Amino acid sequence: MFGRGVILMAGMTLLMSCGDGRLRDMSSNRSTPEEFAIVPPKPLEIPPNFSELPTPTPGAANRTDQAPVADAVAALGGNPAALYGNTVSTADAALLASTQRFGVNGAIRGDLASEDAAFRKRKALFNWRLIKDDEYNRAYSGQRLNADAELDRLRRLGIRTPSAPPEAR
Repeated sequence: MFGRGVILMAGMTLLMSCGDGRLRDMSSNRSTPEEFAIVPPKPLEIPPNFSELPTPTPGAANRTDQAPVADAVAALGGNPAALYGNTVSTADAALLASTQRFGVNGAIRGDLASEDAAFRKRKALFNWRLIKDDEYNRAYSGQRLNADAELDRLRRLGIRTPSAPPEAR
């Protein structure tokens, strides 16, 4: 009995040493291509006039490349050209003009992102960490709103809070 167990263990060790030591996930099958990730190109078209072809742009999308998001937008009745470029549509022009009328910067998101990065860097005493932590929590923990204290403050002022739970008696 003992001899069979030793032989079995030696055989298992020998078989496991043939691989790279990692267990394979048979459901993902990473060594073969994903069938649904392969998108065939659109069929080639012969233009009516070869002199009207667009000039080639290196690195740009090809006319035969699939664009599933743009195709879905077109199928739903939208404008696929609105997905690309930084132009503002005529429907959004009035909204954009309204938001910028009081001198609000149009690039406010970029400005806020850079100010936020500078604030988080300034709040960090040490920029290195042995264990990764949540830098937003560390930087903004002092600005956290206490919901219970705020609810009590609003109720003391007589402001109705219909969505809050009823006051405990």
